[in-house]
Amino acid sequence: MHDEIASETLYQGKYITLQKKGSWEFVSRCHVTGTVGILAITENREIILIEQFRPPVNRRVIEIPAGLVGDVPNEELETSTEAAHRELLEETGYVAESMEYLAEGPSSAGLSTELISFFQAVGLKKVSDGGGDNSEHITVHRVPLEDLSAWINSKRSEGCLVDYKIFAALYLADSQKI
Repeated sequence: MHDEIASETLYQGKYITLQKKGSWEFVSRCHVTGTVGILAITENREIILIEQFRPPVNRRVIEIPAGLVGDVPNEELETSTEAAHRELLEETGYVAESMEYLAEGPSSAGLSTELISFFQAVGLKKVSDGGGDNSEHITVHRVPLEDLSAWINSKRSEGCLVDYKIFAALYLADSQKI
């Protein structure tokens, strides 16, 4: 067991805070209460993925739909489930009858305080184009699960990075029989 060390703020930005505990530096997000990742699979066994440019890695990244909890003005008290519904619609144009909680875990335990709550979207219905909010330029992909490996390899050959949370979400859902 480690003794609790108080953290010191080194820098406070608009979206992140750089902190230090002892000799360890790490970041935390400002003005949010959590993060969600959504595994969305259609009744035709197609996984809904998004593609967007990510400035920190200077590349387009293939990801599951995801987002922040409590980051919308006047919705700071939203639940993770509410945020999962909102982010799925915003990014992909799909609504879900329900969101089934799968698990929670750190995104990068040595770098960030961020914990991601994974959900599986159930009962999908396409209602809009998606594409994200005004600050995002998201491309929505529907990929048959049986073709996922080849499709991902194709996207990698185009220079895209692939977020490992795709595989984590599939693994978590598989334990619940997708």
